[in-house]
Amino acid sequence: MATAALEQKNIRTGLLAFAGALAMLGLGYAAVPLYDLFCRVTGFGGTTQQASETDAQIAERIAKSSGAPTISIRFDASTASDMPWTFKPLHPTDTVQIGVRDMAIYTARNNASIPITGTATFNVEPARAGIYFNKIQCFCFTEQTLQPGQEVQMPVLFYVDPAALEDENMKGVEQITLSYTFHRAIEPRS
Repeated sequence: MATAALEQKNIRTGLLAFAGALAMLGLGYAAVPLYDLFCRVTGFGGTTQQASETDAQIAERIAKSSGAPTISIRFDASTASDMPWTFKPLHPTDTVQIGVRDMAIYTARNNASIPITGTATFNVEPARAGIYFNKIQCFCFTEQTLQPGQEVQMPVLFYVDPAALEDENMKGVEQITLSYTFHRAIEPRS
């Protein structure tokens, strides 16, 4: 009788251990999308927000009615070592009214003799400003393919949320840096 009870406990313990291992495996696969979602919602690590045109109109009404101040925005650009592009902002800095839409333009040129597809990663410094930096349209939302020697201008339509003015952590922030790095997109294998 004791052997049967012990065997049943061992089976239950084994099943619990197996279920725990499956749960950890599932969390491992879910970690990247969950972390990405967390960063987008909270602005953690300088992750910017994506906004709609309606969001931008609301922010602009608030900014104009309250006489929101201006802030300096610095634009930074780089490429990964395996990316044969020249990539830079058209203007390295701009002064914008908080809450009002503005556009930055970056230029990219493919210096290779073959078409190259790239994808841009981005962040904002100081990191605490990420939750207030809203992009309405951006080349970073999709992959970009440039033909050999092709040069393009890529706009970013953005605004800084007026809620930043009420955040104690944003006090003293006079400049926000928007940084992009272009990486070569992973080509699908044939």
